Amino acid sequence: MRTRVEIPLRFPDGYSVLADAVTFVDLADGAEHVALLLGDPEATEVPLVRMHSECLTGDVFGSARCDCGPQLREAVERIAGVGGVLVYLRQEGRGIGLYNKLDAYALQDQGQDTYEANRSLGFPDDVRDYTAAAQILAALGFTQVDLLTNNPDKVTQLRDLGVAVRTTVPTGVFATETNLRYLNAKVEHTGHTIAVVTPVD
Repeated sequence: MRTRVEIPLRFPDGYSVLADAVTFVDLADGAEHVALLLGDPEATEVPLVRMHSECLTGDVFGSARCDCGPQLREAVERIAGVGGVLVYLRQEGRGIGLYNKLDAYALQDQGQDTYEANRSLGFPDDVRDYTAAAQILAALGFTQVDLLTNNPDKVTQLRDLGVAVRTTVPTGVFATETNLRYLNAKVEHTGHTIAVVTPVD
């Protein structure tokens, strides 16, 4: 670990909580990932963990093209309630970067889904590798976790990297008229466990 510092978090809906932000050295990919310790993770038998990939458009600007912002907000409160860590990974656009993600949005506007657009740009469906996340959990002393996710690839990769995933805890479904196609694509292409429903006005 490199630095540990307390940060008071406050979300647009008024929810606030204290988090310990932890930075690291010598991570496998050299990126500046950060862990937010919430609640009292050391007091719980198995911490609740969310690996959240950075999404500037959703997390910061509130874009409704995805469900990233609502998932981040939900994860912070749920983890704080039981004790655990949110691993914030600098993997914009499933690892393809911000500009390429916006290029993919332009292709989606022409009719491609999120995965087809990635392939048109020369990328796999999902570039993300969770080796650094496993290193972060090991540095924090977490060898067994409950994983807050709908993505089976996260579970598989963590287990292959030596992290015991005791159980998978599903996130909420944040469907809107503008992200419904995106959510359905995640179910169809990568087996996300999302019960997608048509949003009601």
